[in-house]
Amino acid sequence: MSEPSPNPGGETLRPRASLRTAVVWEVLKEALDRRAKTAGTAGGVLDVLDTGGGTGNFAVPVARLGHRVTVVDPSPNALFALERRVAEAGVADRVRGVQGDAHGLFDVVEPAGYDVVLCHGVLEYVDDPAEGVRNAVAALRPEGTLSLLAAGLGGAVLARALAGHFTEARHALTDAAGRWGEADPVPHRFTAEQLTGWVTEAGLEVGAVHGVRVFSDLVPGVLVDTEPGALEALLQLESAVAELPAFHSVATQLHVLADRG
Repeated sequence: MSEPSPNPGGETLRPRASLRTAVVWEVLKEALDRRAKTAGTAGGVLDVLDTGGGTGNFAVPVARLGHRVTVVDPSPNALFALERRVAEAGVADRVRGVQGDAHGLFDVVEPAGYDVVLCHGVLEYVDDPAEGVRNAVAALRPEGTLSLLAAGLGGAVLARALAGHFTEARHALTDAAGRWGEADPVPHRFTAEQLTGWVTEAGLEVGAVHGVRVFSDLVPGVLVDTEPGALEALLQLESAVAELPAFHSVATQLHVLADRG
């Protein structure tokens, strides 16, 4: 994997924002390039579905590569912001936003209609995560690619423990949904084994698993924002450990890349 770009979307980002997207974007961009070479479509243009795509953090840079993107999100406010954002980015002709969710995905899009499906930050908020994976896979064309990003259990346990909240850390470790307490804003967290299991059961072959934000959520923000060279060094470190299984168990997020066919 190449070194991550601090600014994948070509926009002005805060350092913390770039840390949240850089590793996943580099992996996704490489996957899009590979799929475009084999898709057999005119000019290598892909049809990409971004479920839960919100305001277009990934849809905009994907559209800038020349691909067509359909964003499905349940929030009208997010879709309104998406419309404004794609217009400002000059990609309004390549991005379409529709209101919907993972459970009723095929009420708003056609099954088997997309070369690549992004399912980022969705499984945490659905009642049946396995169903969410199955729906994302069912939206793929033959030989399509799935990019799945979800909250990691181990990262939450580590973060609560380092903050001195040991009871909450243990609760997250033993809770079926991976929550550290009633005040936890994240409804579900997952292990790499859970995510890859659901993907495999849905009929895809897992190509790679990446640990995302292994260190970045634990590093003091003032260091990243003010120390010369700290952001770039941290991005390179995150990239270096992303594919190492030893670090998946402590990542804040887990990314699974899988293919059909």
